[in-house]
Amino acid sequence: MALGAGAETHPVRELDFETLDTSDATRVVPVEIPIAIEFNGIGYAVMMATPTDLEDFVTGFALAEGLARPEEIDGVDLFETGGGWVARANLPARSHQRLLERARSRVSESSCGICGIDSVAAALAPIDPVDAIPTVGPAAIKRALDTMRSYQKLGLATGAAHAAAFCNSEGDIVLVREDVGRHNALDKLIGALGRAGVDHREGFVLLTARCSQELVEKTVRAGIPMLATISAPSSLAIARAREGRLTLLALARSDTALVVNDPHQLFAKNRP
Repeated sequence: MALGAGAETHPVRELDFETLDTSDATRVVPVEIPIAIEFNGIGYAVMMATPTDLEDFVTGFALAEGLARPEEIDGVDLFETGGGWVARANLPARSHQRLLERARSRVSESSCGICGIDSVAAALAPIDPVDAIPTVGPAAIKRALDTMRSYQKLGLATGAAHAAAFCNSEGDIVLVREDVGRHNALDKLIGALGRAGVDHREGFVLLTARCSQELVEKTVRAGIPMLATISAPSSLAIARAREGRLTLLALARSDTALVVNDPHQLFAKNRP
């Protein structure tokens, strides 16, 4: 399995609690390094991320922040530095004031988007609801869940990576991106969708992660109408999903899921 820059092999020792013996072994671990993101020459953020699919990551980060549309991002220039990467992109002039307002000065662990935002008002700024209406049924969600694991190359090798998948209305997995950070994985996926011109209005995102408010917000800003996660949501994630009219499912398993927010009554009780 070729994982490239996404993983490294490190020596470890395995401890047996019953015999108290240890033995030499090796472990594949995901790479996590700082990625400095600059937009229009402004240092916007430093994210701790896995250095794969970085063009997708930076593009998706800009889209999820509401800074630009896919066609407004000409490209991403990448420069390797001592121990990390610098990623530079030019965004439209209309984004300049927002860049200045939201520029972050401190490192955010695994792309936690709230870190570095100075005010509660900025952190909870209103979000426009998703216009698209999903056309997804239970069978599609189950199909995606049943096949998701086979797409998690980095996760299967390391046991320490999150995956974000875009699935069509039939439950087919169209694109997958992985990263040590769950926010990064979603940014990479959003960027890949934008760069590939994939129509995401009728599909959904499947995440192997806890459902935080920012994952909800990123999905809404990207215009994706539905999100399913394998773990539980926070209270703020639920509130933001309601505000953004995002269909939200949580604790999704092959046999059951929690319907947390269902603005279009896709999973209404006693649905025929």
